[in-house]
Amino acid sequence: MSARRPGPRQPAGFVPRILVLPAVVALALLLVPLVALVARVQWSSLVADVTSPQALSALGLSLSTGIVATGVCTILGIPLAIVIARSSARTAGLLRALVTVPLVLPPMVGGVALLYLFGRTGWLGGVLADLGIRLPFSTPAVVIAQTFVALPFLVLAVEGSLRATGVGYEQAAAGLGAGRWTILRRITLPLAAPGIVAGVVLCFARAIGEFGATALFAGNAPGVTQTMPLAIYTAFNGAGVTQGTAIALSLLLLFTAVGVLLLVRAWRPTGQGVPS
Repeated sequence: MSARRPGPRQPAGFVPRILVLPAVVALALLLVPLVALVARVQWSSLVADVTSPQALSALGLSLSTGIVATGVCTILGIPLAIVIARSSARTAGLLRALVTVPLVLPPMVGGVALLYLFGRTGWLGGVLADLGIRLPFSTPAVVIAQTFVALPFLVLAVEGSLRATGVGYEQAAAGLGAGRWTILRRITLPLAAPGIVAGVVLCFARAIGEFGATALFAGNAPGVTQTMPLAIYTAFNGAGVTQGTAIALSLLLLFTAVGVLLLVRAWRPTGQGVPS
């Protein structure tokens, strides 16, 4: 019996070749500016720039507030994602649209909204002032601004993961007599694990890169509210850290973003099952 000859190689798709040129231009538009940034780094002084007192202050504040904001997003976002995923189609669509609003708003608008909510004359600002609590232009304000812009990333990631798994396992567990909390702990959360991991990583990356809402609501006080993006902006406007330090911090944020993408890409389980 003669061996079967392999047929001609099938094309991967049917994309017109003329689309390759604008695709290459688009890719270059995204990558070339980053290459230009890396080219401006002074590698001989990189360690000194990143470890300068001003840079360490901005870096430490970004990491600490980003971790706290990610924790708040996790505590609040996972329940919201579960509610959206297990709601009716109409309710889920409405809630999903509301969660998406901060993603499409300019960050500056978010900062103004937070200021009018928690400011001295805001809806909650007066009540908090009577209690001796002043949020605007403080370190907690940085956390609130980061939470506001980063929460949608976690909610949408977890909700999408839960929606993809469906409710079959949960219905089977309920049919066997499992309670709501048992189903949540043993079925729902394990199935949502890939979305939770991806959402937490993306949430943290968005939090430490936040600029607009933080600038308006928290200000730009070194050591108090000046995060890495604000330190970079201040340096290129002739104040604060040097431009060499600003470029080094920009490179650090770039590496963080790349690391986030690699972590999210690496978390691709081959299959999903329900733990015993």
